[in-house]
Amino acid sequence: MTSLRFRSLLAAVTTVALGAAVLSVAPAEAAPGGAKVVEKVQRGLHRTDLNIKSKAMDGTVPVTVLSPGGSAPRGTLYLLDGADAGEKVSDWITKGGAAQFFAGRNVNVVLPAGGGGSFYTNWMRKDGELGKPQWETFLTEELPPLIADQFGSNGRNAVMGLSMGGQSAFALATRHPDLYNGVASLSGCPPVSEPANEAYVRTTVAKSGGDANNMWGPTGGKRWKAHDPSKRLDTLKGKAVYVSSGSGAIGPLDFTIKRDPSEGPEDAQIAAGSALEAAAYRCSLQFAAQLTSAGINYTPGFRLIGTHNWVYWKQDLAGAWSTLAPSIT
Repeated sequence: MTSLRFRSLLAAVTTVALGAAVLSVAPAEAAPGGAKVVEKVQRGLHRTDLNIKSKAMDGTVPVTVLSPGGSAPRGTLYLLDGADAGEKVSDWITKGGAAQFFAGRNVNVVLPAGGGGSFYTNWMRKDGELGKPQWETFLTEELPPLIADQFGSNGRNAVMGLSMGGQSAFALATRHPDLYNGVASLSGCPPVSEPANEAYVRTTVAKSGGDANNMWGPTGGKRWKAHDPSKRLDTLKGKAVYVSSGSGAIGPLDFTIKRDPSEGPEDAQIAAGSALEAAAYRCSLQFAAQLTSAGINYTPGFRLIGTHNWVYWKQDLAGAWSTLAPSIT
């Protein structure tokens, strides 16, 4: 009987180690920030999926945490999706290879899901499609103490995002400079309060069915300026800063991607990715010039080739992490 029990236990442990088992874990108590874990599922040795009840968001938010395990203090990286964010699991998990990249690294990686089209900000009015999310409050007030309580923290955080999430990362870092030690944008457009860049934001929100007037109000309004990192550059002094984008030029990797036929012909998808990245490139270069003029040190990750696609963001992740890691470890 003892041998049978041992073999059963060994098989269970091996299954978890291979990431094939899903173990439901009893929910935790509320953290000091007010958010509460209502479901906790262990997807493998280093991946935990949480459902977090949030007062700010008026509902539950799915969040994946990649952690080396244990409660030893370590830095935390918040990783934000783009406009097409997955509803239940972050695109960084399903498309970006984050679990594989961060395996063995001594950091807590926090990946919220369901932020599509929201710019991870506090919306001022209820939107017919996107509701009235309060992402900024959730990410900066409710979530950090919960992560620290559940996974350990050394009090040092960084935030990074791609595309829409790249803008959001810099908005959060400049609006909450005491919370973040590092920030990175991959193919984003951090400055938003001039016409061309505001148009990018409005188009991104509209693609998800929302109205940016419900987010930051009318064109040229004070809320647009309040969420423009280029208006708060002094808050980035002394932080680890990374900005990257491809030029939009199509490269060999664009023809290796398995594409969804329902999204149109392959050449049309490639052309759209090229145009999106060219716009991000222009805006990111503009922001880089603003950083330089303000005397802010940053690490550039600009590429002469590359479209708006995960095949390139997977490559950029390594450069971004090497910049941010020293700021939080």
